[in-house]
Order: sequence, then C-alpha cells, then structure tokens
Amino acid sequence: MSQHDGSQHERFEEELGAVLRRTGDGFAAGDRRELVAGGLQRGRRRLLRRRLAVTGGVLALAAVGVGGVYGGSLLSAGDAANASVAAPPKPLTNTTPASSTTPKAGLGEKGDHVPQIPVKDIAAVLKKNTPQGTWAFDSLDGNGQSVAGVFDDGHGKAAVTVGLYRAGAVEAGEDQVDCPDKVAVPYDSCTEQNLPNGSRLMILQGYEYPDKREETKNWRAVLLTKDGFLVDASEYNAAAEKGSPVTRENPPFSPAQLKTLVTSRDWRPLLVKLPRYTEPAVDPGTSGLPPEPSGPAMQATLRSLLPKGLKVVDKNQDSGYAHMVVDDGKGKSLVGVNVQPDMSDVADELFGSGDVTTLPDGRRVKLTQQPGEKGGAGVVWWSVDTITPEGFRVVVSAFNSGAQHEAATRPEPALTMAQLKAIALSLKWQNVPMR
Repeated sequence: MSQHDGSQHERFEEELGAVLRRTGDGFAAGDRRELVAGGLQRGRRRLLRRRLAVTGGVLALAAVGVGGVYGGSLLSAGDAANASVAAPPKPLTNTTPASSTTPKAGLGEKGDHVPQIPVKDIAAVLKKNTPQGTWAFDSLDGNGQSVAGVFDDGHGKAAVTVGLYRAGAVEAGEDQVDCPDKVAVPYDSCTEQNLPNGSRLMILQGYEYPDKREETKNWRAVLLTKDGFLVDASEYNAAAEKGSPVTRENPPFSPAQLKTLVTSRDWRPLLVKLPRYTEPAVDPGTSGLPPEPSGPAMQATLRSLLPKGLKVVDKNQDSGYAHMVVDDGKGKSLVGVNVQPDMSDVADELFGSGDVTTLPDGRRVKLTQQPGEKGGAGVVWWSVDTITPEGFRVVVSAFNSGAQHEAATRPEPALTMAQLKAIALSLKWQNVPMR
C-alpha cells in the first residue's frame, strides 16, 4: 500500500468506525417503509459503499453490510460525516454547545428546519428521569435536539448523551429492528422489545471500540415510537466518549434505568417540536441508481459455492453483502462476499496496483493476502477482487478468525486463495436477483 493510499485508508477508517457505531441508530417499529423513502436510502447506501470500495475494500464493505445503518446525516453531497459503534446521531442545531456538532443533511438548504427545542429543556428531562447525582453540561444555551453532559453519583464520572430525532431523518433499513451482528460489533448484551403502546425499544450493552482496545463501555437505549420519533440515550464508564480514562467498572445507569429514561412521557412535548423531515431534492442525473443484489439470495449463493466439509456456524447478509462463519474442525473462519454492479468508474483505482491479472474474457482479478486491520491478534485477511469489463464487481474475503476483531483461531483461513478465486469468478453472482 502506498503512503497516499495508507493515509487515505486511515482517514476513512475513522469514518468507518463511525458507521459501525451507528449500527444501532434509527430503529423503526412495524412498517418502516412509511418512515423512509427507499430511493434516498439506496442512493446513500450506494454512495457510501462506493467510497468504502475505493478506500477500504471488502473489509470495510463487510463492516457496513452487517445489520448496519448509515444515519441520515452521515452522507452529504459526496462526503461522509464524522460520527461515533454506539454514539447517537449527530444533532441538528443552530447553537454551538458541546451537543451541537452537526452536519445538516435532511434539512432544507436555507436551514429552515432547525429544531426549536431549548437545550436546557432536554437537560431538564434527562435529569428528572435519572437517579440522583450531579450534572455538568458545557452549555445549555440556544436550541437543538440533543444534550451531552457528565454525571457523577459519587462512584465515578460518566459521559451521558441524549438525542431526539424523527425516524424519517435517519436511514431506516430493513435490518434495523435487530441488534448488531456480533461478527461486526461485539457486545455483552442486546435486547429488543415491542412495547404495548406500539413503540420498539433496543438496549445495547457494548463498547466504544469494536476491538476493545480501550476499556470504555457504551450502554445505550433507543426507543422508536409508533409515530416515528426516536429517543436515543448513551452512557459511558468514563467522563468522555473518547480520550478519557475509565472511571468505573460500568456506566452508571442500569438497563432498567435506561428504559425508564427513554420511555418517559416527558419527552413527548419536546419531540413534537422536531421539524418534519423533508426529502432532499434528487439530482436527475443520479436518480437512476442501479438496484442492489438481494442479501438472502447472496447468502444462498455463497453457501452453494463453499467447499464441502465446512460447517456454517453463523451467517448474516444485507443488500449486496453476505457473510458466513465456517468451521472445518480446525477453527472458525469468517468468509464474506460483496457484489457491486456498475463499478466501472472506480475500476482503475481498485485494480491499478497489486497482484492483478486479466482473464481472456476481460475480467480483472486481484489477489491480496495481508494482516487483519480490526485489532484481532494474529488475524490474516485473504481476498480475491474481480470486475468485468462492464463494471460488475465481486469480492470474496476470508479470515482466520470468526470475527475480524477477535484473535485468530487458526493459522490460515478455512478457504485457500484458489477456492476464494473460484467463488469470486462464479457466474452465479451475475444471476443474483436485484432489489
């Protein structure tokens, strides 16, 4: 990897981390089709996948493709915003307190949809619905839709954030009623619950960093109301989400207390002040984005192409992506595949270096064997990347671990490079139905 490619990859790793931290964002109850326009969702998803394809390859794509959500403010006109695996969506605001660093995706260009919720009112509801302790907020001036503070109950300071959103202002994909896939995002516990009033609640007890390189825990509760409002609360066992030492074993509020917080009726008068989400105008030149391959069909195709003798112990999929954790009796091995139509415009970037050959039919094939990049000790990452002259791309990867952030379970992946190449070059991928 060149120095330029390396720095580009490092910058995007930060953005990818933000994507992973958004895997719990934007849960929708019941029929999510009423909450988000599918065309915009596919456009953002495709744009993000294209950017990841150029900078991070299949590893990055795999991370996004597993039960993920990209947040309505994550992508603006051709760029990704910085976010934090369990941080709340970035707020929309016209003030500059600590709770107001925000992209403005989903707003009108003139900023006429800025939420008119006094930040001090959000803080007041937060304090009213949590146990006794002292609070410190950087600023409670102005309006916004979230607040961040430090809570101290005498057992160690803890960062706490709460955000209020309309579900239409964040991506709401079909898989977002599920807890994150542990292959991509490790956690200790995650529960989902449909409440009697029609709301849906998720409580996640996880970590700030997927590879647990620091001991910072992130416990989070997300409530989606029947009429499409989100209440998103996160807490940490440190005084800041990042860059602060751990102050206590666990965050201060129990899962039951988090539930009490996000389900409080006190949020209702504030939620109704949120502006209605307006679908941004679609550029006629980008409205004809190609559909993506069906996740279930991709998973079935991958299973049919795996060598005999491999036991599937875990699996998941999303549009354009599928993975399986297999075991041949010698240890778990993660195997994933991405299928991306219409990638001609980035083909030269993807196949301009490395071990690349061109087949008689014009397909280009790139073989890569390198160390893993998600913190798992001893993990290696083998991949075969292919593209047709028409831009139909198939990437197959395998690891010598059941998850990229976990230690190696075996010396090499369960599939050889020759087997990965055979899977990637199979013509079955071109027959996978689109959605």
